Amino acid sequence: MKHLILHFFFMIPSDFIKDIFFKQQQKEQVPSNDAIAEWALQLVCVMYPELSKCSYASLDAISDELIKLQHELTRILDATRACNNCDHDELSQQFFDNLPELYRLLNSDIDAIHQGDPAATSEFEVIRAYPGFFALCFFRIAHALHQLEVPLLPRILTEFAHSKTGIDIHPAAKIGEHFMMDHGTGVVIGETTVIGNHVKIYQGVTLGGLSINKNMARQKRHPTIEDNVVIYSGATILGGDTLIGEGSVIGGNVWLTQSVPPGSLVFQNPQITIIENKYIKNNA
Repeated sequence: MKHLILHFFFMIPSDFIKDIFFKQQQKEQVPSNDAIAEWALQLVCVMYPELSKCSYASLDAISDELIKLQHELTRILDATRACNNCDHDELSQQFFDNLPELYRLLNSDIDAIHQGDPAATSEFEVIRAYPGFFALCFFRIAHALHQLEVPLLPRILTEFAHSKTGIDIHPAAKIGEHFMMDHGTGVVIGETTVIGNHVKIYQGVTLGGLSINKNMARQKRHPTIEDNVVIYSGATILGGDTLIGEGSVIGGNVWLTQSVPPGSLVFQNPQITIIENKYIKNNA
């Protein structure tokens, strides 16, 4: 058996091994996805101790932890080396300067979920148990980094949330305040999507592109959703020119590639047949 294993090993082409070795030497020295996600988790923990055992005995302790996380972000950016000409200290400072606004947006999302879901008994429950809020925490952190033109890290963060929740939001998407994803599983929000304020979407909604042509990478490929829109489960809305007008309601399983005026109700009319008394229960 040992002879067979050695024989197999020596049959591997040397060019193949050299190619792998070359790639290992050339790869970017990016921290592990787990390390990057752990930084974000700790940041969320500081803002929302309901998520874990985070506890701070004083204002100074919270301040010290945030300074520590700011330095850690700088170290992650230094290690990533994806932006050699960037001032990583300045980028980290800008991110943490914007943290109060990020916190305000997340609080508006908590309120949207708590007020919009009859099953939500408290804001504590939303923070602790709702995957939609967890995904939004990572999205809003990732989007803030994306706005600062930080490479790679935003996508790693949203994909971490995707792996945990089944909710796929590109960090470049623009999402207004008071946003709610009910259940959330299977939601896909593409890169150039624009979502207004007080929007509510259900599970399985796709806000996607009509084309996958690489030449369109810098064009708006995903829809715009104006304020106070509700999109029910399974709806698919595609295209960069597609605009869903303010106050509209999009029904479940709708396939939509054209704009909708404000205040519209969009639904499909499936033919459902109900035949009564088809089966009789056996009461014996």
